Amino acid sequence: MDVPLWLALLIVGYLGVKLIRPPWWLIAVLLLGGYLLADSVLAPVIDTTVK
Repeated sequence: MDVPLWLALLIVGYLGVKLIRPPWWLIAVLLLGGYLLADSVLAPVIDTTVK
């Protein structure tokens, strides 16, 4: 069974918010920070670290 990555992330994110109940500002900071880091000069460093 092949599940698209976006669907898996959506499900994990929904369950995480539902079960852990983090504050809304923390979710916004993580999403915005991840978006900004993905388009920065640090992206290649993060990519090699993750792989």
